[in-house]
Amino acid sequence: MKTKDRILHTSLGLFNERGLSQVTLRTIAKEMGISQGNLNYHFKKRQDIIKALYLQLVERMDNIFRDLLAMEMGLPLIFQSNAAMIGAFLDFKFFMLDFVQIMRENQEIHQHYLQLQEIRRQQFGSIVVLLQQQGLVRAEEFEGEFSNLQKRMSIVGDFWISSSEVLDTDHSNQAVQYKNILSEFIYPYLTPKGKKEFLSIKASQ
Repeated sequence: MKTKDRILHTSLGLFNERGLSQVTLRTIAKEMGISQGNLNYHFKKRQDIIKALYLQLVERMDNIFRDLLAMEMGLPLIFQSNAAMIGAFLDFKFFMLDFVQIMRENQEIHQHYLQLQEIRRQQFGSIVVLLQQQGLVRAEEFEGEFSNLQKRMSIVGDFWISSSEVLDTDHSNQAVQYKNILSEFIYPYLTPKGKKEFLSIKASQ
């Protein structure tokens, strides 16, 4: 592994374990057994490391949405993609736990995230249309109904780890529990055909 990749790998582990406020460039260098000067050759500021890790998470999420839209759409894919997204968030959980702080301190990441949200809204809209074409999702009953659904799912997606850290004493079942919570958002919007398929998937888990 190249030094730059090792720095990112070590930083991610430390951020996840200790939290953003407890990890400095010196902490990372000490953990790696290298000088801070060596680390600074690759990343001059801690913010540069955070940005690089953020872009890794974005790439992983982009791949999930790309694969989802490329496959034959169906409700099983919703469960599978939510599981993949939950896994990605857990692997980068420091980012989700320190979400507001990172957005406040790094305007570049904040602006990128705002642009990304517009892309995610469009992708979600495409998924809804595909599910409607299969007779699995009903028509919108009022303007903005599905747009607000996407926003609710985004809020839970961004902040469920914070909630879990505070409320859940047992984190061993996080991935399954919150995959189901995210997947169940769509249930009230399903047609009778869609609900039957949804419940069949739930029963088989």
